[in-house]
Amino acid sequence: MARARLVRVLLAALMVVLVAGCGSSGGSGAPVANISTSDDDGYRGIRMAAPYGDSYPVPDVSLTDADGKPFDLATQQKRTLVFFGYTNCPDICQIVMSTIASAVAKLSASNRDKLQVAFVTTDPARDTQKVLKGYVARFNPDFIGVTGPLGRIVTLAKPMGIDILKGTKLPSGGYEVQHTTNVIAVRAAKGDLVWTAATSPSDMATDLKQLLKADG
Repeated sequence: MARARLVRVLLAALMVVLVAGCGSSGGSGAPVANISTSDDDGYRGIRMAAPYGDSYPVPDVSLTDADGKPFDLATQQKRTLVFFGYTNCPDICQIVMSTIASAVAKLSASNRDKLQVAFVTTDPARDTQKVLKGYVARFNPDFIGVTGPLGRIVTLAKPMGIDILKGTKLPSGGYEVQHTTNVIAVRAAKGDLVWTAATSPSDMATDLKQLLKADG
């Protein structure tokens, strides 16, 4: 079991470096940095464990949702899945968002009521509230699009192992945004379970059922 867990963690770290559809970033964004994991926790994702820390800290940062309402990830009452990406991302963001949407669809209605999904833009210059609202609605109308000044978004993302950098200029005149492509489960200002972009909808759904049951 320990060997299987080690292989899983190493593969997760590798995937952070390899996924490149959005110019995604590895290095300090790897979810295995400065944490320990349990061999027998039963999760497909990477569950935080002692002694290095049992969660990523979620800082108190005021942002805005796609309806213009204040949004602070640290103060959300529901278990929240957060993904940092941008609507002009050519591939990996859409894949991850589709994975989340499929995983949520596999949950019971009661479990869905306990959960929310927040897509935080890494490109607020182009992702207006209107653009964000239309984008997340393609995956699930209940998903929340979140925006705000880029500096605040970076302040929120960095402690959770998410790197955000302006990437390569494109021939079209646009640009890519380099960002870590992990999905993080957050509750009570703590991110305690992480999935890479390679996670399947079934694995994520299985983890969510276990996580929501543990939440009580």
